[in-house]
Amino acid sequence: MQLRVVFAEDNFLVREGTAALLATAEGVELIAAVSDLQSLLDAVEAEKPDAVLTDIRMPPTNTTEGIDAARRIRSEHPQTGVVVLSQFAEDEYAYELLKDGAEGLGYLLKERVANVDELVRALEEVSRGGSVLDPKVVEALVSRKERLAHSPLAQLTEREREVLQQMAQGKNNAAIAKALFLTERAVEKHINSLFHKLGLSEEEQVHRRVMAVLAFLREEGIPDGG
Repeated sequence: MQLRVVFAEDNFLVREGTAALLATAEGVELIAAVSDLQSLLDAVEAEKPDAVLTDIRMPPTNTTEGIDAARRIRSEHPQTGVVVLSQFAEDEYAYELLKDGAEGLGYLLKERVANVDELVRALEEVSRGGSVLDPKVVEALVSRKERLAHSPLAQLTEREREVLQQMAQGKNNAAIAKALFLTERAVEKHINSLFHKLGLSEEEQVHRRVMAVLAFLREEGIPDGG
């Protein structure tokens, strides 16, 4: 039985080259090769493929279209597996792709495309509802987990993180209390506790707030302007 595949890649030469490789693979039928997010979604809707192979960056924004497409396809067409291709082992992208579950999803580096047998095995695996992760991506995710586990922010309670999140929006204690339905005294208690856990107890008050917010922004992956 042929594995019916839709392939998405905006670079013409890469698209044509990979399509030619897949055409040589036994048991694979490439039913569409497209160049952007909307064309990919349209092809999946029309063809109901067994598997999708897609680049991460495509028009219109060339950012995370492949990941957005993968999550949407898995939601709307759970019978279709998706393998996302990336130039680099980026833990942020892998986390975004897999954070709601890895079933029927794969994340491979583009360098794997040259090995057509390996690529076909990955497509077959996701089409069965399995998952496939490039070893380098696994390493990146493990490093991310270790990094976060050793972060001082990992010590904060859920409520302390909520307070810190409000601080990151520039709110004073009264505004934080109102937003979280707490008393100002309770907010002050949570702030003192998180300052202590972040090792900021001895710092001057305003500086402590700034340093705490910077720590939060760095962990959330938001540029702090520094």
